[in-house]
Amino acid sequence: MNVQQANAAGQTVDDDLSTARRRRRNRIRYDAIQFAVVGAAVVLVVLFAFAVKEGLARHGIRFSFSFLWEAAGFDISEGKTLVLDGFWPGIADFTSDRLIVQAFLAGIFNTIKVAVLAIVLSTVLGTMLGVGRLSTNWVVRNLSFWCVEFVRNTPLLIQLVFWYFAVVLHFPPIAAAAKFYGVVISQQGLYFPAPVWQGGASPLAVGAAVLFWAAVIGLILGRKKQLRWMCAGAAVVLAGAMFATGVLGLDVPVASKFKASGGTGMSPEMAALLLAIVVNSASYIAEIVRGAIDALPKGQWEAAASLSLNRRDTVHDIILPQVFRVVLPSFGNQYISLTKNTALGIAIGYPELFNIYGTIANQTGHSLEGIVIVMVSYLILSWAISAAVGWADRRMRQRGAAR
Repeated sequence: MNVQQANAAGQTVDDDLSTARRRRRNRIRYDAIQFAVVGAAVVLVVLFAFAVKEGLARHGIRFSFSFLWEAAGFDISEGKTLVLDGFWPGIADFTSDRLIVQAFLAGIFNTIKVAVLAIVLSTVLGTMLGVGRLSTNWVVRNLSFWCVEFVRNTPLLIQLVFWYFAVVLHFPPIAAAAKFYGVVISQQGLYFPAPVWQGGASPLAVGAAVLFWAAVIGLILGRKKQLRWMCAGAAVVLAGAMFATGVLGLDVPVASKFKASGGTGMSPEMAALLLAIVVNSASYIAEIVRGAIDALPKGQWEAAASLSLNRRDTVHDIILPQVFRVVLPSFGNQYISLTKNTALGIAIGYPELFNIYGTIANQTGHSLEGIVIVMVSYLILSWAISAAVGWADRRMRQRGAAR
């Protein structure tokens, strides 16, 4: 009996070793195939690039990125760019004496500016519309339905033209600008109050600013709910203290007869582009949210009702936390789409990346090199959004598992 058990144990060990070797061979084969596919793709891209370069050379066209270091020679209506002030990089307005590479950076900055604002605003508006689609109020439910259906069934370009020519350009002139809690609305754009640093370089002011940003980072990255609440409270207290002691001030825009000064502004073109993208993206996000809520088991609503929770508390505390764990990947796809849709700003003259590329291509003749830069830029932006959404999705799932 002992001999049989020893033989059985030995056979089990041999089977385990054989299985491990087979898995290792399969893994090596899989990795080799993946490397071969990637290598073949790289070789094809390199061969295609050389073929294009030789074809252009036969026609007397030089394929080179050296034009990026030439002076731009043109102005941009708005946009910041990266500059080197001594050893340290800084941010400054773009002017015609800047380099062409700085013009591309200004376009990327304008694209990111619209994309980030559109992501935040469309998420909030889309969630509200999605919840409104399932409201028990007949007016809210049908109004949300028709808003979503109308926007989703009309082209974004037409919506952009409507917002620019029929809405933004019909704002009051600057001399009769509308004012709403410090916000100035006029044909020249929108102007908002902005915080201004007034603390100088004093150790107390710098320390307060460092603690404030540390609290903000803790609020974003904190794993425990108690830690996030503590960081949120600390950030609010520090911000209030800095305003109360004069370390931070509020620069409120003031409209005169010809222009507005102070605060931070938004051009009419940017306002129209932002409105069009936010409303359009919010309609698709609304359908994502509505579908996710419909997919939840009805028992969630029944359990909340058995605990005497009203509908508002049920949606806020039970339904939406579960929905956001499901819809984040779909949100990521929508965020990538709206970032690429910023290229439609060329239709109304907003100086985003694609618009500036057109100006550079006309000025230098390097249209192929320019479009490569534009494509790579949008690819990097899409990867960054995908990575950020993936990180948020993993953190949300970890928090859900911890509970």
